[in-house]
Amino acid sequence: MNDQAVRLALPRYALSPRATATLINVSENTTYLVEDGGAATILRVHRPGYHAVESIRSELAWLTALREEAGISTPRVVPATDGSLVVEGPRNCVMFEYLPGTEPPEHRLVEDFEELGAITARMHLHARAWRRPPGFTRFTWDYDAAFGAEARWGRWQDGPGVGHAEREILGRLDKTLHTRLSRYGTDRERFGLIHADLRLANLLTDGRRTSVIDFDDCGFGWYLYDLGAALSFIEHYPQVPAMIEAWTRGYRTVCDLPAEDEREIWTFVMFRRLLLVAWIGSHSTVDVARELGAGYTQGSCELAERYLGGL
Repeated sequence: MNDQAVRLALPRYALSPRATATLINVSENTTYLVEDGGAATILRVHRPGYHAVESIRSELAWLTALREEAGISTPRVVPATDGSLVVEGPRNCVMFEYLPGTEPPEHRLVEDFEELGAITARMHLHARAWRRPPGFTRFTWDYDAAFGAEARWGRWQDGPGVGHAEREILGRLDKTLHTRLSRYGTDRERFGLIHADLRLANLLTDGRRTSVIDFDDCGFGWYLYDLGAALSFIEHYPQVPAMIEAWTRGYRTVCDLPAEDEREIWTFVMFRRLLLVAWIGSHSTVDVARELGAGYTQGSCELAERYLGGL
């Protein structure tokens, strides 16, 4: 189906008959490198049933506004020959410009997180002031969307390796998250439009600048969730405390981060971690989910005990 979607989409763009599409990533969506002579672009093939076309257009509107109004390096959207930003079909497709750079290297995580903190603050400032276009629609990343009756990524209880002991520990974590997030609240200084997936795989650095890509999960959530998401899959790294300190330092060069907000940072790290246990359980066909498996659940229990013991 993905190959069929690519074959249907490519003729809609200003490409020569010699253009090729090479698969580079399969996760939530499927991503291809499109090469045509000396030019390269990125084609994203959307999974069915996750976003309506209006929601995809809303995503593209924000990432464009961030680049044009806030100076955030984001990929330009390449329109089809008829001007469409979203090529509709069995699998909706979007073409982006190719941005140089690679995922931030591990030996520079602390330094790069200071820059990421400043970038994230600029995104949050923009989100608070931006007048969203008519029809703008994105989903919400609140407690109910994560762990409620219709959890977007499934139930953490169905994650790999969740037995009786794991269910007890993670259940205590779940209840604590609910209590603390309810108390923390959703006023406009704490909750708004966020990227929601600022993990390392969605950052590109070329030594001069850091670009932010893949706004597919952007929506309305707690601003500090962007930090929790930035630590996805690496929450156990020994340098994480230094990374968090660097992020907050960078963030405060742009806007305020009250002490009462800073005290909840690990709440959002654990919120994201528990959400990823659910994601792994519901995405068993994705390579990274298969690789992490039950080991991620076990590590989550260890982090949960440490978090709960420190309250």
